[in-house]
Amino acid sequence: MKHSLLTLTVVATVGMGSILTGAGASPALASTKLQELENQKKALQQERSGINSGINEAEGQINQLQGQQDNVQNEIQQIELVINDTNSKIAEKEGQIEATKVEIEKLQGEIQVLMERIEKRNQMLKDRARSFQETGGSVSYVDVLMGAQSFSDFIDRVGAVTTIVEADQGILRQHREDKELLEKKQTEVQQQLADLEKMHADLENMRQQLDSQKAEQNRLMASLEQQEQHVEDHKMSLEEEAAILAAQETAMAQAIQMEQQRQAELARQAAELEKKRKEQEAAAKATGNKGGNSNGASVSTPPVANGAFTRPASGRLTSGYGMRPGGFHYGADIANRADGVPILAAADGVVIKSEFSKSYGNVVYIAHSINGQTFTSVYAHMSSRAVQSGFVAKGQQIGIMGNTGDSDGQHLHFELHKGGWNSAKSNAVNPAAYVPL
Repeated sequence: MKHSLLTLTVVATVGMGSILTGAGASPALASTKLQELENQKKALQQERSGINSGINEAEGQINQLQGQQDNVQNEIQQIELVINDTNSKIAEKEGQIEATKVEIEKLQGEIQVLMERIEKRNQMLKDRARSFQETGGSVSYVDVLMGAQSFSDFIDRVGAVTTIVEADQGILRQHREDKELLEKKQTEVQQQLADLEKMHADLENMRQQLDSQKAEQNRLMASLEQQEQHVEDHKMSLEEEAAILAAQETAMAQAIQMEQQRQAELARQAAELEKKRKEQEAAAKATGNKGGNSNGASVSTPPVANGAFTRPASGRLTSGYGMRPGGFHYGADIANRADGVPILAAADGVVIKSEFSKSYGNVVYIAHSINGQTFTSVYAHMSSRAVQSGFVAKGQQIGIMGNTGDSDGQHLHFELHKGGWNSAKSNAVNPAAYVPL
């Protein structure tokens, strides 16, 4: 009960001007704050809707690319079937060519036999011609017949002449037939070989064209697969962004709820303070006291400044950003010996981490987005922390000044980083350049 009265006294002493005298403006400011949060929530919803449309479009492109890949794959399979058939025909023609070459080799043997026969007949005819020369150049079959000594001799001579004439004619006829057969076989086999070799060449040319078509289809397939991968990566990026926006939208809804609760609590505190003030005035009138100053120590809260940042605590600036004995100091120290000194959020933001650290003690990290630039503020050595997560408004209390962690005396160690916080503090900047210290 004493703690509640002390809190009311502190708030009455410190915040009377900001809560009571500004009561007429507070509803408008509160409404504006809620409207800003609602607008941010709608903007997130619209952005997420646009990203979802992008995801649907990417899925459509992926389906289209996969359909094209199926068509190309079918074409590749058809080409492979034709290539296999062509290879079979090429193998068949190669077998026929080999068989024809074997046949030609066999024919060469037959031709040799025919050539020998023809050579023998030519020799026979030459011998006959030489005999004719030796007997006077020619033989008259009539003289042979007329030289018969008897009728029986005549008959014998007629048979002999007939046999000789028929033999000569047979030799000439066989000679002519053998030569024609030889020429015919040579022509047929050579033509057959030429036809087979032409068909083989045509099939080889067809196979080369088919291989070229297959290579082109494979290149097309690779291109489609690469396009699909790019679209898939883009889709995953959009899905990640949509997930982040969904989380931000949820956080924004929580922030709206927290802001409504905060405003309701402020209104409740204002009403309670007003009630307490009236009771004190009534008591003062009853005792004749016009209202003296409290003997207790008062805790002041710095007014919320205009602009992006406000002062995080009231008190004396004991150490700034820069070199000092013991090393580089990456923040600003604000000291105040009073009890219950409130620590305020320097700007609107989202609590990243709220924990107890061996070096920082009770510490809160808050991320801010100001004009497109991300900042991270750090509030260290607090005696207690009032926030764990979620959205905080500029000037909202996030803890009480203390002396926890690696600290020497009650103070606030305040850091500001342009970007994210890291243990090397490579993004640390001088808070005085941004915050009214």
